[in-house]
Amino acid sequence: MSMGRRLPVYLLLDTSGSMSGEPIEAVRQGIKALLSDLMSEPTARETVYLSVITFSSSAQQIVPLTELMSFQEPSLDANGSTAFGDALKVLEQCMDREVVKATSTTQKGDWKPLVFIMTDGQPTDSWESVADHIKQKKLGNVIACAAGPGADENMLKKVTELVVKLNSLQPEALKAFFKWVSDSIKTTSQSVAQVAADTPIGLPKPDPNNMIIVL
Repeated sequence: MSMGRRLPVYLLLDTSGSMSGEPIEAVRQGIKALLSDLMSEPTARETVYLSVITFSSSAQQIVPLTELMSFQEPSLDANGSTAFGDALKVLEQCMDREVVKATSTTQKGDWKPLVFIMTDGQPTDSWESVADHIKQKKLGNVIACAAGPGADENMLKKVTELVVKLNSLQPEALKAFFKWVSDSIKTTSQSVAQVAADTPIGLPKPDPNNMIIVL
């Protein structure tokens, strides 16, 4: 049975100790809102497959790449340090395993994946070489979010040119970020069929009260 082309979406979320309390609860609510938003949009419902990778003292894929209809919200706990390098390695392994590559002109494979990385702090493991590797490999359209005052957008620039910054870790800022993520996914799922593989994706404007794009 030939499947339609999927739009794989990976959420790479920092669940270190500094996210505990209100921030991690806002992330939970953000994922819930993201899911219901995508389910209400027919193109997204047909094409989007979602995976969640979390990282604290180590990284793990807590939801494999799953179609929206079958997606179960993960339970998230915040503790430990920030193994950002480990997270990038897990991301690459999961994408190598899950994203369908084009095999011929007739079997086109999945659309270019969307990757959203969110972190509120500094990496506590070695990450520079794996960040360089991910940037050079061009695994997908990677968008990184420096959440709150403790996050380092310059570090995230080593992974991707597309970095957004949240002013704070307040629930409304995190909510605005997840709304922007779901709008970005919907925009991409509607446009993939019309654009060439290497065309840069057009992202919606972020909420000016809570988010800024760092260029």
